[in-house]
Amino acid sequence: MKREYVIAIDGPAASGKSTTAKLLAKKMKYIYIDSGAMYRACALRSLQEQVNLGNLEKLRVMLDDIDVKIAYSEAGNRIILNGNNVSERIREADITKLSSEIAVIGIVRERMVDLQREMGKNGGVIMDGRDIGTVVFPNADFKFFMIADVKTRAKRRWKEAMYNGENLLIHEIEKGLIWRDKNDSTRKMSPLKKADDAIEIDTGNMTVEEQTDFIYNCIRERENENNL
Repeated sequence: MKREYVIAIDGPAASGKSTTAKLLAKKMKYIYIDSGAMYRACALRSLQEQVNLGNLEKLRVMLDDIDVKIAYSEAGNRIILNGNNVSERIREADITKLSSEIAVIGIVRERMVDLQREMGKNGGVIMDGRDIGTVVFPNADFKFFMIADVKTRAKRRWKEAMYNGENLLIHEIEKGLIWRDKNDSTRKMSPLKKADDAIEIDTGNMTVEEQTDFIYNCIRERENENNL
């Protein structure tokens, strides 16, 4: 690659975007901006500072001082919270629970987006989600929107659950995905939406390797066309 880009990958749940984004980041030696890990780091900081999530004034003070960075390594991202490597700590059970609570708070989401944009200012980053190409990085160099029909996505989730020893009913997973699709696309804050300039990819009959290669080749082709 001649220069480093900001790459945004959006799509509904179980469309394959996260796995593809991680594989692509490894292939391109880019930083994968893991928003979930960032919210976990934020949750850890609130625990360290003993901030009650219901106290928005104290939470705002904490957010003003928080610094979250993601460092690339061959073994996987390292999450740096105010200068300390917290990659392992943020995966512990107490942080998992707290992160789901803190992630829905508006001022937290705003601060995390600011930090994400800071990470992407020099390029060399890949991020997936539901509003990356529309809200977080509206000027991304490359935008992709991954889709798959709900039955295919439910089957993927079911296989994943079986692999992890969970006994879930596929029709219940399908119902859950339908509800989530509606909720994600109609929510007021940063809804799931395809950016006008995003390339749509139907992943229904593609492996994650094929998805990764497709996006990588799209980037290379545009490079060659535009002599980037």
